[in-house]
Amino acid sequence: MTTVRAYRRLSVEERRAQLLDAALSLFAHRAPEEVSLDDVAEAAGVSRPLVYRYFPGGKQQLYEAALRSAADLLEQCFAEPQAGPLTQRLSRALDRYLAFVDEHDAGFSALLQGGSVVETSRTTATVDGIRRAAAQQILYHLAVPAPGPRLRMMVRTWITAVEGASLIWIDEGKQPEVSALRDWLVDQFIALLTATAATDPETAAAARAALALESADGPVGVLARRVIPVVSEAAHLL
Repeated sequence: MTTVRAYRRLSVEERRAQLLDAALSLFAHRAPEEVSLDDVAEAAGVSRPLVYRYFPGGKQQLYEAALRSAADLLEQCFAEPQAGPLTQRLSRALDRYLAFVDEHDAGFSALLQGGSVVETSRTTATVDGIRRAAAQQILYHLAVPAPGPRLRMMVRTWITAVEGASLIWIDEGKQPEVSALRDWLVDQFIALLTATAATDPETAAAARAALALESADGPVGVLARRVIPVVSEAAHLL
């Protein structure tokens, strides 16, 4: 006896999510201008008119919605409990972020850096919102309720470096290994934090509080032991 699977009609929210998932999977590997609504309909297993029913503004509206969906995922990457050494929190956040970059591969540039013919002021604002949300999460972990301009600039500079390094990593054939990239980006954060602390009392206080939670065998200790021999060779500068 053949069992017939019962058909379940998707709710509006479920259908919209299905179409966005299909669009994201396509935008992950192809530039938005290379993806048609027919492609999205085929990937989702639906008709083109159904795609238009949910996105009457056509591909532009669908792209903006897909970008917003990707932005939500990326913002969640930096959400981390405020407990334990700061470098461990950063490492976990970067693991999630770089996993997203790896999964979306060549489409990461089109989704987050722009350069698409369907880019608008709304998509630019969405991308900028991702960066600002990530920076807010980092400042939250530094436990500074009202950060000054130097500390804010330092954190936003690091976020920009993370995004730029991710794009270069893709262009370089995903070398070095993702774990090495993560560790290098954590090292960059430590270096920026300490360099800024040298001239900014607010950052210095945040750095002291953060470093107090680090262990000798953690990223900060390892970086210090690697840097000290290099700096000691320039003892004439002291």
